[in-house]
Amino acid sequence: MKRFEGRVALVTGGGSGIGRAACLAFAREGARVVIDDIRVEGGEETLRLIKEAGGEAVFVKADVSKAAEVEAMVQKAIDAYGRLDCACNNAGIGEPLKRVHKTSEDNWDRVMATNLKGVYLCMKAEIPHMLKQGKGAIVNTASLAGLHGLVGQTAYVASKHGVVGLTKSAAIEYATTGVRINCICPGVIATPLITHQLTDKPHMEKVYVGMEPIGRLGKPEEIAAAMLWLCSDEASFCVGSAFSVDGGEVAG
Repeated sequence: MKRFEGRVALVTGGGSGIGRAACLAFAREGARVVIDDIRVEGGEETLRLIKEAGGEAVFVKADVSKAAEVEAMVQKAIDAYGRLDCACNNAGIGEPLKRVHKTSEDNWDRVMATNLKGVYLCMKAEIPHMLKQGKGAIVNTASLAGLHGLVGQTAYVASKHGVVGLTKSAAIEYATTGVRINCICPGVIATPLITHQLTDKPHMEKVYVGMEPIGRLGKPEEIAAAMLWLCSDEASFCVGSAFSVDGGEVAG
């Protein structure tokens, strides 16, 4: 029997990168997958890939920074499949490299709205359904930027530190209910967020690789594997962890 047979998994930001890798991995392991992305083209492509491989999924377009859209997204999961067992709150955005005094208020608000408020809104909508079931697993995507500082990415770093703190507090609140909440802290991963930068600034690849003691960028599939483990029964004693998958960066 596959690990997630009979379960329902929701993944935000499922149209590319880590989110797409997580959707495909859940589907391979037997889950029915609810794919969220703000970009229709990416979300529908993930849906196509799952269905071509014989999996079951639905796509929902939702902006995680908007409460009404998040609530509708979670309700779509319940309407489609009757339950919600796993949620990977993964949607996030980056920002231009600028120091604090040159970071605009609009940029700050935009990054916080998606990366931090979005995770809060998702959990707020997901947890009641899991409480009714008496069981559920949530994995929020933070970052190594949630564990240390980075020059020129103040809003991003602050948002990801916020995700770590939000995860820990929520995990304690629900620890005895059967709802487990953890977050994952990826290192530098070869996702569109990074590869887009390398198109304009190819010299940055050497910088990013140099951040990783393992000597390479991470793969989205490697992060997805950790997400699935944290959602699985094998991780039943993991509550409130900030799980680093980073090629040794945090140890350096």
